[in-house]
Amino acid sequence: MSQLAIPTNYKPLLSVRETEHAIVMIKDFFQLALSTELNLTRVTAPLFVPKGTGLNDDLNGVERAVTFSVKDMDDTPMEIVHSLAKWKRVKVTDLELPKGFGIYTDMNAIRSDEELDNIHSLYVDQWDWELVVGEEDRTIYLLRDVVKRIYRCLKRTEFFIYDRYDCIKPILPEEITFIFAEDLQKSYPGLTAKERENLVAEKYGAVFIIGIGAPLADGRPHDGRAPDYDDWITETGDGHRGLNGDLIVWNPVLKCAFELSSMGIRVSPESLLAQLEARNCPERKELYFHSRLLSGSLRFTMGGGIGQSRLCMYFLRKAHIGETQVSVWPDSMRKQCAEAGIALL
Repeated sequence: MSQLAIPTNYKPLLSVRETEHAIVMIKDFFQLALSTELNLTRVTAPLFVPKGTGLNDDLNGVERAVTFSVKDMDDTPMEIVHSLAKWKRVKVTDLELPKGFGIYTDMNAIRSDEELDNIHSLYVDQWDWELVVGEEDRTIYLLRDVVKRIYRCLKRTEFFIYDRYDCIKPILPEEITFIFAEDLQKSYPGLTAKERENLVAEKYGAVFIIGIGAPLADGRPHDGRAPDYDDWITETGDGHRGLNGDLIVWNPVLKCAFELSSMGIRVSPESLLAQLEARNCPERKELYFHSRLLSGSLRFTMGGGIGQSRLCMYFLRKAHIGETQVSVWPDSMRKQCAEAGIALL
């Protein structure tokens, strides 16, 4: 069921034409900042991958991939990617990149099972990135350090936009706050995960919630994660679990928590097996990606995705992701947006 929130007295700060120009500026500026900050080189990426290889991102494990057959390949089934979480790890391995260097790419996907609203679209565009690390570097300290470096890129981009459109005032705090999902649940056991996110995002302005995927004290994870890319089961050494997380900011237009990025240190062979068992899908270890990882032939990495349209939506103070990307929306939603002055592209 499609859901739509209409902010009270919403008025876009930029015209449609100005918005189109600003989208290009944000994307060009941010990807240069990101690639420089993390030593990433740009690579081309697939829109689809062969079905049954384990290369596609399974997201929460219930979303259906868009599939099609290829006539000139004996009707071999292909899947439109959900993201490139696992494909990137194979790519950096095959490129033989040294520790401390990585890749980024423009990832375009179709997620046909998305529930369409202000921030969710059938069309997904993000910067997918992957960085080679050492086995000894798979720690919470590296995760925090990389998050801070990405946050610096966000801060620079915010000033870049303000310098060109002074009607868009900077609001990001100087520092990002780190919170474990386990601690958040213990502090607010009566709230849902989304309500907890809203509370801390409004309080701090920008937070990174660590440990997404493992069951919390109430038996439920903070949010879903597939078992075969981020490491959400390894102990961090301070009584917590999880080497991954979500970067969330407070959205002043929608008045809610707003996820810009998901990232994490990737599974080791040991944590992959543990997470497959935890999700009752040990048979996946026979797939192409999983067997390469378990054989030790894939590099240790960390990586993530940063939503391009979401980033533009946030920095340009838009009420709907359809103001920063072209997608398909229900007629009823288009009508509501038109009546509220929300110009869908």
